[in-house]
This record gives sequence, structure tokens and C-alpha cells, in this order.
Amino acid sequence: MKTIQDLEDIRKNNFNRVNQGLDRKSIRIVVGMATCGIAAGADEVFDAILDEVNKLGLSNVVVVKTGCIGVCRLEPIVEVIRPGEEKVTYVQMSPFKARRVVASHVLVGAVRDEYLMHVIRGKIINDYTLDND
Repeated sequence: MKTIQDLEDIRKNNFNRVNQGLDRKSIRIVVGMATCGIAAGADEVFDAILDEVNKLGLSNVVVVKTGCIGVCRLEPIVEVIRPGEEKVTYVQMSPFKARRVVASHVLVGAVRDEYLMHVIRGKIINDYTLDND
């Protein structure tokens, strides 16, 4: 990289990979990998997502790691951003749940409501029973 144009070319070539807007072209899956996420099992969740994406042959999916998403007690957290749709945040994920999210939400657009974070009057609640999957 030697010129401003080189930098602009890098930005253009990588924009869709990081774009979280409704105008993105591919599906983006983000896994929170700060220390809180890793301690809660985010490494295994990330690996399960990559494995499922590869197993299903999904070439239009970008899977990335990020730092803290902001709600440590609900880790591991996974965000799914599909083109033309708002971001969906899944909480307290396990490898089993992550594979189900890829097979339903990522593959065919069916959100897994039972794994979502819900906010009512500013308080975060989980309206599902935790299980040991």
C-alpha cells in the first residue's frame, strides 16, 4: 500500500465483509470472542458454526470473531445479519444451538426465537428454559 488509492481499493474490496447494513450482499455471522465469551464456550460455538457452514456448502456466508458484544452474562453471543434484514442476536449459545441456527436461520431465514435475547422496558430477560445442549 503506497497511495490513498491503494487504501481506497482495500476498503472497497473488503466493505461487504464488514458491512452490517441492510444493503450487505452476503450473510454475516459474528461470534463474541472477548474473554467472557471464550470462558463461556465461544471457541466451540465458533468452530461449530464454521463446520456447519462448510458442511452445508454455504459460500455466501462470512463468519467472523469480534470482541465484547456487551452482555457478558448471556455469552456466548452470536449475531446473524442477513441481506435486507435487521441483525438478530442469539444468546447463551452452545455448539448444538449454533448448528441449529445455521441450519434454520442462515440457510432458510427461519429465526430461532427460543435462543433470542428479549428486552422489555429496558430489562433483558430470557423467556426460555436453559438446557444442557
